[in-house]
Amino acid sequence: MDISKSYKIFGITLVVASTILYFFHYLIFHDPHHIFIFLVSDIAFVPIEVLLVTMILHKLLSDMERSKRLEKLNMVIGVFFSEVGTKLLAFFSDADPGLENVRNRLIVRKDWTDEDFEEITSFLRNYEYSVNIGNVDLVFLRDFLKKHRSFMAGLLENPSLLEHESFTGLLRAVFHLMEELVSRADLEDLPESDFDHLALDIERAYGRLVIEWLDYMKYLKHNHPYLFSLAMRTNPFDTKSSAVVHS
Repeated sequence: MDISKSYKIFGITLVVASTILYFFHYLIFHDPHHIFIFLVSDIAFVPIEVLLVTMILHKLLSDMERSKRLEKLNMVIGVFFSEVGTKLLAFFSDADPGLENVRNRLIVRKDWTDEDFEEITSFLRNYEYSVNIGNVDLVFLRDFLKKHRSFMAGLLENPSLLEHESFTGLLRAVFHLMEELVSRADLEDLPESDFDHLALDIERAYGRLVIEWLDYMKYLKHNHPYLFSLAMRTNPFDTKSSAVVHS
């Protein structure tokens, strides 16, 4: 049965049931005056009930559900950076000839505010990401991505990611890069034009990685200080990074 038709039948059934109950009330008490008083009173309360249920209660439930979904989503993102993302950032940034000009801006500190994150994110969206393809070990990169192929494919199938288009775009960019590398039998004897093509694929993934990493760091700072502490100490852009805590 069509869903809209089912709703119509359900609504008519409720109205008929209410009419029958009011009729029985009249048969028992013979008091139409109070029937109409209660009827008008109930109708008058409907707008307030709509306000309470649909606007306030529904919003509270939606916010709680959204908070749970975001928590699950960021758990998935955290696993990605732990397994793949942070290593790729270090690998790509080492081949970025312009990194020294922005490296200090990527050293996230514990005193960063939301405005600091927003400012650097805005800057990096316009940053011209580039890699010197000659400094990229394509064989190592291919083998690393192949090793994590099933892991990344599993992430793409995760329903929690449907609401996060930018992170899904990052996964697709990394997955595409892997497919490009795997499709070539020899990654050392390639024409210059093909090296340029691979460089563009790396730069696409690199740029998306940086933005998502910053967004994830901001999330950790607000929600998981102990994870944020470790992420700061293992910052892939910090040449002095170390998980060891120094006094």
